[in-house]
Amino acid sequence: MSLSSRMVIVLTAVGIISGGLLSTVGILTRARIEANRLREIEEAIITVVPGAKTNTKIYEEKDFTVYTTRNDQGQIQGFAIYTAGTGFQDKIVLMFGTDAEINKIFRLTILDQKETPGLGAKITDKEAFLKYWENKDCSHPLMLKKPPVAQEELGASEVNAITGATISSEAVLATVNASLAKLRSLIQAGTIQIEENNGQ
Repeated sequence: MSLSSRMVIVLTAVGIISGGLLSTVGILTRARIEANRLREIEEAIITVVPGAKTNTKIYEEKDFTVYTTRNDQGQIQGFAIYTAGTGFQDKIVLMFGTDAEINKIFRLTILDQKETPGLGAKITDKEAFLKYWENKDCSHPLMLKKPPVAQEELGASEVNAITGATISSEAVLATVNASLAKLRSLIQAGTIQIEENNGQ
């Protein structure tokens, strides 16, 4: 066998091995990323629906996923909604939880955002923004309070906007209101069907 033939064989073998290794690394990396994403979602569900012990994905489409959550007795605790909207800089990904009747938002959390640091990025800050979403009446569309006021001065369906970051605040509000309307319409249409609480 000539030297050139041996070189071709060696280079081909190296290429096949390298390609295989890269493919394996890519598969492992994607699996790790997906595992981290699922863990983040599980943690978010527990955060936004207090008392949730188990959850079931009942509906999914692009940028909109609905989970039912149940307590220790197997009764429906509420819904967790994973959704996204367009912010000032880029997509804002969030999750919020409601009671089973969709009349109250328990909590809201931001999972991903690229808003302006020190301004719109404050949507991730509990004191600056997230605490105002806790236990809010969502039987009607929520509204932003501008300028912000003391928490005790907010109406049942009002949340404070972030000073200097109205667009980011409005983006979160619009995403939540749109998601609530979509959830209700899916239930009304029978697309989402909820099993009755049976405590079993």
